[in-house]
Order: sequence, then structure tokens, then C-alpha cells
Amino acid sequence: MDLVQTAAIYAERYQDSHLVVDFERETAYLDGTPMKLTAKAFSLLGFLVRHPGQLVPRETLLMLVWGYGEEIRTRTLDVHIRRLRKSFGKFGTVYIETIFGVGYRFQPCRNQAKVQASAASSVVEMDSMPASWRWKMEPNPAY
Repeated sequence: MDLVQTAAIYAERYQDSHLVVDFERETAYLDGTPMKLTAKAFSLLGFLVRHPGQLVPRETLLMLVWGYGEEIRTRTLDVHIRRLRKSFGKFGTVYIETIFGVGYRFQPCRNQAKVQASAASSVVEMDSMPASWRWKMEPNPAY
């Protein structure tokens, strides 16, 4: 974990050009407008925001946000991610990236051009992503 990621975990507040998350008050604002989030949705958002750019496996989110054991299989996380994206409106696919079959990643909003491109298409070009964001899926012997 680098210094930026460590600082994000212990920060009291996250802010970029569109999103503000106040961890102490458990509030979030999108372009100055309060986001209407349930306690669980805020916990999910907070966990993802505190781990920017990191691929967080589904199992990790289910264990740490919901308290479920490893053996639990549920679609609860998918439903909450869908609702959270809906709360973000056109920024939904900008902030929350899905790595199918693995988990989710929070991507801080870098600029308006990225927002417009992502709103127009939810497909992410792998060649346009920095090498540090690419991931390699290891074979899982359980499958």
C-alpha cells in the first residue's frame, strides 16, 4: 500500500471535483447536493472511497460491510452497487468500476472529459488504462 492509499484509509474527508464524503458526519455530496444514502450504502461507499484504485473482492465487501462469512453467496452487494450507482447519476460508472466475477474498484474522478466519455459508454478500454490499474486474474482451483 502506498502513502496515498494509507492516507485515504485514515482521512476524515474525501473530496474531488464532484464528490465530497465526510466520514465523521457520514454524509456525501455530489456537486454540492446531499446524496440520499442508507446507512449500509454509506458504509459501502465509505469502504470503497477509503481504498481508491484498489480492486476490492466481493467476499471482502460482504465480510467487512455486511459481516457475512465466506460461505455466504448473495446478490445483496450487486443490488447495493446498482443503487449506489443510481445515486451518482451520470457519474455512476465513473466512480464505481466493476471487475466481473471478482469485485469492485472506486476510481476518483480526475476530470470532466472522463465523466462525459464514461457517461456515453460504460465500456472501459484496457489499452487506455494505466498499467498500474490493470489486473491479472489468477485461476481459482475452487471452480
